Amino acid sequence: MSEAGQTLWQVLPLGPIGTGNSPYQSFSAFAGDPLFISLEFLVRDGLLDGRDLVEAPQFPACCADYEAVREWKLPLLKKAFRNFSATARCGDGRLFDQFCADHTLWLEDYALFLALRNKFGQDRSWTDWEKDVVRRSPAALARHREQLHNEVECQKFWQFLFYSQWDALRQHCSKRGIRIMGDIPIYVSQDSADVWSHPKQFLLDADGHPTAVSGVPPDYFSETGQLWGNPIYNWEEMARSGFEWWINRFRGTFRLYDALRVDHFRGFEAFWEVPAKEKTAVKGKWVKAPGEKLFREVTAKLGQLEIIAENLGVITPEVEALREKFNFPGMAILQFAFGIEGNAASYRPHNLIRDVVAYTGTHDNDTTLGWWNSSGGDSTRTDEDIKREKEFTLKYLGPGPEPINWKMIRAVQGSVARVVVIPMQDVLGLGNDARMNKPGVGSGNWAWRMLPGAFTTEMQERLREFATLYDRLPAEEEASSQ
Repeated sequence: MSEAGQTLWQVLPLGPIGTGNSPYQSFSAFAGDPLFISLEFLVRDGLLDGRDLVEAPQFPACCADYEAVREWKLPLLKKAFRNFSATARCGDGRLFDQFCADHTLWLEDYALFLALRNKFGQDRSWTDWEKDVVRRSPAALARHREQLHNEVECQKFWQFLFYSQWDALRQHCSKRGIRIMGDIPIYVSQDSADVWSHPKQFLLDADGHPTAVSGVPPDYFSETGQLWGNPIYNWEEMARSGFEWWINRFRGTFRLYDALRVDHFRGFEAFWEVPAKEKTAVKGKWVKAPGEKLFREVTAKLGQLEIIAENLGVITPEVEALREKFNFPGMAILQFAFGIEGNAASYRPHNLIRDVVAYTGTHDNDTTLGWWNSSGGDSTRTDEDIKREKEFTLKYLGPGPEPINWKMIRAVQGSVARVVVIPMQDVLGLGNDARMNKPGVGSGNWAWRMLPGAFTTEMQERLREFATLYDRLPAEEEASSQ
């Protein structure tokens, strides 16, 4: 990225993934996924032996086989914890203890939640555990915490490793002039430590089951909308507590990143609430949310934060007013610029404003090549709509033999948008089989991996050429090149 003249690296949520391997359905809004922990670094630090890695399976190169990775990697992470415990914590005992003290607001509940999940069965929701544990009886929690002490400590140790290694990576990026933008899902998973440990903050019945769930209504891309299934926040209760949970969440998330994309920002102004027993998102309703009060409290406690608001889809003037009130830049997606939607023109590069983050596409879109070669899929577009969209796209982007993905990259780079983000799949010129996520589909997502060496010198030079041509190089590099 540095060689290519880039300065911002956007990542998906890094939390421990649950159902469907989705980073937006995590077991915690605060924890990191242990699967990211580098075993090679554990060998370097003396927590594993180099021979432990010799028998590594031949994993598929182009996609993540999550179950196979868990089967091989988690036992080695347990071994690292045993070695840590058996050698007086390898000299890092004080660092570990300090980490636990610094993260006590979420770490204790998260570690116990994972230990209980292993005890009661990983295929069971916490609502199916013993009733006194579901309802968080202090005596029951104390008993299980004592019985599961070793596993609780192991889970806490894995978080210590994750945070330590992530800090090292972030420092390395900083030295290269690369800032990291994270992603905070607006909702949390029902099967998470957050919902189990803070049930009053969500709309749940007496047994912990959601009474209403999240989603978005039918639109241009889906006739039945999207039913996400996450529990809805109990905003009245959150307001009574001064939005303490959200303040802690933002504080914890900015502990990991330099900037933050807030997913589904419109849900802070009004959200689509669907009765819990519905099978699609069609029979939902819009409900107002206290977004202004929330962000007023957050900024009062944490100061002005570098937040990018995901304001895609059907956005009302009230949503835009909320975003502008707190000076949160919005997003613009070039794939949306050429269709029949009423706001398509606002995404065209010549209509963009300075204070926006422009993309060719996002993780929820097809890749540029996949989009270009698609027949519409499950969207509401007709064949004639698609034909007109492609004809207009070619007219807008101009003639010439440049591949469509590079035409699109050039178009957003040449816009006035202050920040431009390009998915790696578009830089690499990959098709539909490299798509990261198809919203509303519960399996087969989140598995794409970039092959070593795929980001070639030629691609890096091309991105640097665009960064130079459109004045996007870091100031010190731009000065040296003139």
